[in-house]
This record gives sequence, structure tokens and C-alpha cells, in this order.
Amino acid sequence: MSEPHDSQSIARRRHPIRHRFEYLAVVAVRTVARVLPRSWVIYFADGASRLFHRLDRRRRTIALANVRAAFPSRSEEACGSIVRGAFTHLGRHVFDLLRFDTMSGEQMLERVEFEGEDRMQRAVAAGRGVIYFCGHFGFWEMQILVHAVRHDPILMVARTLDNPYLEVMIHRLRTRVGTRVIGRQGAVRRLLRGLRQGESVGMLIDQHLQDRSAVTIDFFNRPASTTSAIAKLALRTGAPIMPVFALPLSGGRYRLVYEAPVVAPDPDDPDAVRVLTQRCTDVLEQYVRRYPELWLWMHRRWRVGIDASTADVPSAEPRLRASEGKR
Repeated sequence: MSEPHDSQSIARRRHPIRHRFEYLAVVAVRTVARVLPRSWVIYFADGASRLFHRLDRRRRTIALANVRAAFPSRSEEACGSIVRGAFTHLGRHVFDLLRFDTMSGEQMLERVEFEGEDRMQRAVAAGRGVIYFCGHFGFWEMQILVHAVRHDPILMVARTLDNPYLEVMIHRLRTRVGTRVIGRQGAVRRLLRGLRQGESVGMLIDQHLQDRSAVTIDFFNRPASTTSAIAKLALRTGAPIMPVFALPLSGGRYRLVYEAPVVAPDPDDPDAVRVLTQRCTDVLEQYVRRYPELWLWMHRRWRVGIDASTADVPSAEPRLRASEGKR
């Protein structure tokens, strides 16, 4: 998680009452998720999602524009259905995550089946650490918990939430199973150190990045600014890059999928960082195309070429410096 930027600090000072109300609302949801059967929890989650979809015009508009551009051949009705599904999934993700927060490790594992664990175990056995990545897709927060319980905790990078009360809650949730969360400032040095010690690390790759370290790749046939940190770390250390996705199943169960490691290009290729970043993004795109309602379409992902004055204030991305040395 990144250190709070000035704009984030200002937002926190301006909205202390709103932040408290948001926190109390989430605490109420967690209480409901803890005591009610899952069928009731889903009922409440879907109701909250429909309300969110109806009231949040800004995010609804962003999501619909993104879906239209990603699937230009689909009808307006089909695009609207994807957007409604994405809002519904986000609500279920939040409610289910808060349910998982009340469970023991054994209870979590009872609800999850695994695919591709043999690939993951071979990658770990190579002894160079593993770089896991996903996007805001499926049950991305839940997979962090389940992986740590089933295998070893990871070292992950995540941005700080604007709401400091919710930030404390999500940090505690992530770290209760041993996961270590670090801020973006100075993150690459710590990730590099962890990989060289044989640890595994995790990052998300689907957020817009307005930073000199970013690379521009194609995502749904549109240019998108993306972190280069994963590719640079892999090319520097030789650590395998493994996509991981958590998918919903019927009956309140989930499937955690460890995909085959992404094939790295020749590190001497002058375009190796962009090529490897593109390959990682291609894997994510395949999943989003297959299950479009499971991705977070509300994010302003495509901002390449947009005037910075009209864009949201981005978080700074850590850079991998040449002075950090090779193996």
C-alpha cells in the first residue's frame, strides 16, 4: 500500500464524518455476514449492489463506457447487463470477504477447490521466489487469504484506502493469515530483497498508472498505462510470474486457479519489459473476456492521451533502479 499522498491526506481531512459513516456501514455488514445464512447474505449483498448501481451515476457511466469500448459488437442491452453483473459481483465480493474474515483457516479451505497447484509447487521449488499477479477480477482479496492459509503468506503491494478507518480494517484482514502488506514507496527494493530470499510476492496489474516507470500496452485493443514492476523484477531475478484467479462456484464455493507461468522474453531484448507486461495483461484479458461480469469496470483504466488535469490523481509507482543491482 502506498504512503498517503497530499491529495489523499486532504481528502481525509475534508471527509472525516463520511469516513466514519462508511466504516460503521461496513461494520454493520460484517455483523450481518457473520450471523446470517449465506443465502440471506447474498440477498442483502444483491440489494446493496442494485442500490449502488442506481445511485452511483458516475461509476455506472464509467463502467458502461468501458464495456461498450471493450465489446463494440455487443448490444446496449448486453453491455448494460455486464455492468449490472459487475456491480452485483462487487457487492458479493465485499459481503463474502467479510464472511471469510470471521472464519478459521480450516473453514476457509472447506469452501475452496484448487486448480493448478502442481504448477505453483514446481515454481516455488525452483527457489527463486514466485511473482503472483491478478487484477481486480473475481475474488481477488479472498484469494490472498486462502493462498496464505493453504501455502505460505506472500509479500504484497497495495495502495492505501482513502478512508483511514477502512484501511485499518482491510490491513488487519489481509495480515491476520501472515500476509505482509507494504506501501508502494520503496516497495521494489523490498520485493527484490524478498525474491532473492526465496519469498513470493504479489501485485495487481490492472490499474492506470501515470508515472515515468509505466509502460503502455494493449488491453482490449486500447492503449493502457501499466506498472512495469512485475516484468522488471522477473527479468532481474529470474523469478517465475504466475497468474492467479479466484472464481465463484455454485453453493457458496470458489475455485482458486494457478495458471501456467508467463513465458518471459529474452532479457537482452530492448523491449523485454513491455513485451512481458503485455503477456501478463493478455492472460488477464482472456479471463475478463470469458467472465466480464467479474471485473471491476468502474475504474478509469484507459487514460492514455487524456489531459492529466482531467484525470483522477494517480498513486506513484515504485521504480526499479539500475543501482539496485543484478543477481
